[in-house]
Amino acid sequence: MKLTSDNETLAEKKALILYILDKVSKPISNEALLQLVISIDNMNYFYFQQFLLDLLENKYIISYKKDGESLYELTKEGKKALLLVNDIIPGITKFRVDNSFKNTLENFEDKMSVTSDFIPHSENDYNVKCKIIENNQVLFELQVFAGTREQAKIISNNWNNNAEKLYPKILEILTKKS
Repeated sequence: MKLTSDNETLAEKKALILYILDKVSKPISNEALLQLVISIDNMNYFYFQQFLLDLLENKYIISYKKDGESLYELTKEGKKALLLVNDIIPGITKFRVDNSFKNTLENFEDKMSVTSDFIPHSENDYNVKCKIIENNQVLFELQVFAGTREQAKIISNNWNNNAEKLYPKILEILTKKS
């Protein structure tokens, strides 16, 4: 698909993004939205970003930061626009969104509920932030010091891969009476 291709194709892709945001019905990160769109339509990353920018400029969606992450949400104007252009989305695409969408969204939300980042302050000074997020609420957040980049990566990877085991142990230690 060329970005300069016919207007109907461009409108269809934008309508698809609006349709998916409507189905999600809650704020969603750029990465999560991209993954959902790609699971339904083989859209190029750069075109996706351009369509998102167009939708933002037209105030069909809004973007805001929460915990350092950009989140997107459908506006009232976006819902009205979707009602007007809903019929240009092919039926098979809507069917794919409605049927396979739930599994993709649940899998992505499971992945995104555990996050970690490490921030370098110098060559031998890193902060590692580990989080558990559920329904856009931070349930648990831990920030630790790491002396090397390798140690920061190990902590981050260990948290991402083992948070369901580590969190109960940390909670037990924190709630244990001395």
